[in-house]
Formats: sequence, structure tokens, C-alpha cells
Amino acid sequence: MTLNTIARRALVALCMGACVAASAAKLSKSVPRGWGEDFAAAQKAAAKGDKYILLAFSGSDWCGWCVKMDREVYSDKKFVRAAKKDFELVLIDSPQDQGILSPLAKKQNPELLKKYGIRGFPCSILVHPDGTEAKRFGGYQRGGPEAFLQALKDAAKEAGAPKKPAEEEKASTEKRASTEEKK
Repeated sequence: MTLNTIARRALVALCMGACVAASAAKLSKSVPRGWGEDFAAAQKAAAKGDKYILLAFSGSDWCGWCVKMDREVYSDKKFVRAAKKDFELVLIDSPQDQGILSPLAKKQNPELLKKYGIRGFPCSILVHPDGTEAKRFGGYQRGGPEAFLQALKDAAKEAGAPKKPAEEEKASTEKRASTEEKK
């Protein structure tokens, strides 16, 4: 390997590391690993992947039950890995210390609290990609990560196929019609 090749590979690795660090820095400090906080991005990903969104509303620095739910469920690596197969995971935090929130969260989170009528924490809501509520889980969920994951899967099954946003559904229908015409 030439010195030039080694230098190029090192530069690429350095740039990739910087990109990963920069994207991680954009998240609020309270967002568990494997979760996101951008609801609009989650809606797009959920529609594309035919998934539901799990919105977890928390008060990370003042709500004891939220801390317990985060520690026992939301931050559990096995839970996150398994849940991400079927759901887009989004944490909506309402801390007393607003300084731990990203600029996106500072703007978006109060709007989502109002939209979904959140009155108590923690609160987990299974949401269709179009934003409509499928199932609400109020308060701390006993039984650990396995029980909560099963409750989410049962709720998703009961709610049926995830409802896509109107423009996504229209594009999907047009694509199917185009495919049918070609046959």
C-alpha cells in the first residue's frame, strides 16, 4: 500500500467519524441510544417502511417514573434492537432544563405535547405514519422491556396496517397502477 492510499483511507475514516459525531451532537442529551427525536423524519421513515411510530413522552430530569421507564425499557439494548424492527422510535422530552434539548426538540416537542394532549408522564403512544393515534399507554409500564414490546406488537396488530400520510398513499397507489398498466 502506498503512502497516498493510506492517507486517503485515513482521511475518509476521519470524515466518517466527524459525520457520525456531528449527527449525534444534533440530538438532545436525553435521547437514548437507538432513538430519534425528529417526528417528521420518523413519519417519512415509517411510511416508507410500513411501520408504526412509538412516541415516548418523558420528563427526563424531573419525572421519577420517566427515569425508571427510560432505565428499564427505553435504554435497554435488546428492547431497542427488537422494537426498531417494527417501529420508528421517537423520544419527546419535556425536561425542566431546556438546555439539554436540541433546537429541533425545543420547537417540535411543545407542539406534539399539545397535539396529543399529553397531561402526564411518562406516556407512550403508538402512532400511524399519518400522525393519527393508534394506542396510548399512560404511565410507567410494568413488566419490563419484553412485556412492553409485546404490548406494542399486540396494539399494532389490533390497529391493522399503518395509515400512511395522504401524499405517501397517493404515490403508492399511483406506483401500483403504473405497474399494473405495464403488465
